Amino acid sequence: MQKITSFILAEASKLKGGEILVVPQSESAPHYFGKTVPKQVLIDKEERTVAGQKVTFEIKAYLPDVLVVEGQMEVENIFSDQAFELREALIDECHKLIKKRGGNFDLSEEYSIAIVAGYAGEPEQFFEYGSKIASFLKSERLPLDEQEVEHTLSSQIKYANNDLVIVDWDGAFIFDPDGEYESISELLQIANLQLLRYRILDHDLDERLKKVAKMVRLHSGKTTIFKNKELEQSFKEVINLRTSSIAEFEALDREIKLIGEWYPARLYDLAARKMKFDGWKSSIKEKLDSLEDIYSIIAENFSMSRTHFLEFIQILIFFVLQVGWFVLIILEFIFYTRY
Repeated sequence: MQKITSFILAEASKLKGGEILVVPQSESAPHYFGKTVPKQVLIDKEERTVAGQKVTFEIKAYLPDVLVVEGQMEVENIFSDQAFELREALIDECHKLIKKRGGNFDLSEEYSIAIVAGYAGEPEQFFEYGSKIASFLKSERLPLDEQEVEHTLSSQIKYANNDLVIVDWDGAFIFDPDGEYESISELLQIANLQLLRYRILDHDLDERLKKVAKMVRLHSGKTTIFKNKELEQSFKEVINLRTSSIAEFEALDREIKLIGEWYPARLYDLAARKMKFDGWKSSIKEKLDSLEDIYSIIAENFSMSRTHFLEFIQILIFFVLQVGWFVLIILEFIFYTRY
């Protein structure tokens, strides 16, 4: 048995609940604690024709804001050019359904998994197709350099002598003689979910930084800053964003660490390295630091503006008092000169 399963995760809004999906676990396959990972819900199913075959696509979600579209089909030879074309056709249909269901194409992640089952012996026997495997994993039609192929195949993990999982940025190869791949596929979807969450948070920080930086440039040095309602609202948004971003950032790390047993933990760690989670976390941290600097600038401007405003009031009151004393002196002078 040989299969291709492709899926796309995309940011979406107004997602409704559905039936919670339970991934089947075999007795021999490594397990992870179900309570510690995000749950998918099934929203709908839709049948479409892909390369002349009927394919049922599942429309799922990680509530409240991530839409998932997944399709699967059997192939005659997973190591052929036809398999590559089927993968692209599956991804294209997933994109159409994502768009139809209101997913955000700009904030999405696509991934494909090749499944090889029903064989005897060790999976390394298929490494004679190493260049085909690497091309599939990297979504690359061009012939790859031999060193690149070896590097790609080295990103692997084994549980038994006769199984193997190879993981890359755009795809994975699962070799299992019994065809037990569902739990591994779920774990790879969760890795893509975390990657998408990093991207969404990073994008949100970019937009907020642009808005706040523009606001600082427009109002920097103006004595009216304390009275500007738009600025006051932006100031509140900065505080709220810093708080919510830090909380979400820490929640992502906490969820990652909750994966339980050694095999799925190692598999997830392998996927995290290939998807460069550390790079995304560093980027987000830098932007949070920049946001904190801008926050300090805004706080300083508010403080200076209020100080200037109060100083102006003090000067004005002093001037009024002086005028008042001057008027009283004149009135007293007039009074005494008359009498």
